[in-house]
Amino acid sequence: MKKDKTLDIGNSFAVPFDEDDKDKNTWFLDMDYLESMYGMFYKVAAKEKIVGWYHTGPKLHKNDIAINEQLKRFCPNPVLVIIDAEPKNIGLPTEAYIEVQEVHDDGTPPIKTFEHVPSDIGAEEAEEVGVEHLLRDIKDQTAGTLSQRITDQLMGLRGLQSQLESIEKYLHDIVRGTLPVNHHVIYYVQEVLNLLPDVTHPDYVVSQNVQTNDQLMCVYMGSLVRSVVALHNLIDNKIALQKAEKEQEISESDKKAEKEKKGKKEEKKDEKKDKDVKPSNPNTPKK
Repeated sequence: MKKDKTLDIGNSFAVPFDEDDKDKNTWFLDMDYLESMYGMFYKVAAKEKIVGWYHTGPKLHKNDIAINEQLKRFCPNPVLVIIDAEPKNIGLPTEAYIEVQEVHDDGTPPIKTFEHVPSDIGAEEAEEVGVEHLLRDIKDQTAGTLSQRITDQLMGLRGLQSQLESIEKYLHDIVRGTLPVNHHVIYYVQEVLNLLPDVTHPDYVVSQNVQTNDQLMCVYMGSLVRSVVALHNLIDNKIALQKAEKEQEISESDKKAEKEKKGKKEEKKDEKKDKDVKPSNPNTPKK
């Protein structure tokens, strides 16, 4: 436990567990194996303690309360972490819970249930340095600041959509009578709804239009700048191609002229050789 009341979980080990597929109340947890593993871990790291347990849910099960009672032999308030091994939704694949007693307004005896607690997945400084060292040679040209911001906003909106769908499903279950009314949850939902702006107010409509127009103007100016730069690059490319073609034509004409000049020189040499070499006349009398 840190000074800011944050529980740091940095290690775990698996414990044999089995349950009946037909009757979920019949299950088996190897406590002897758990005690022996805890003893071995204590020899290696004496400062580490058991603070809870985990399973791969991916949701809460009926026998989680009974298993949590068994874990109280090692810690008074064990934390339950549910890990989704095959996540399909955007967000963290883990959810943390602690056991609480739920008191009903109708006077019925309180029952034990799980309350959600905020959790996060982080890395130690040594792990971050190692990951940065491994990713140093990986260069993604498309991963810029703007693209990263858009990706983060998209993931945030998808996560918000999934949470709103969960709230909608919870409210529908209350209306159907499948779930009891929890006034604390209803209070939080009402608080969220009260924070929503009045989109029909004239001041809000005007400010929204002004902000939208300003953003669209920035997009329009950016598109114009990109078009001008693209045209400039196109003109430069065309000029460079024309210059290269002229240089190629000049070089070809020079080579052709040099070849013709060389051919004329060879012809003159051949004529000179023909003049120097005179053939003998067979009709010339011998002395």
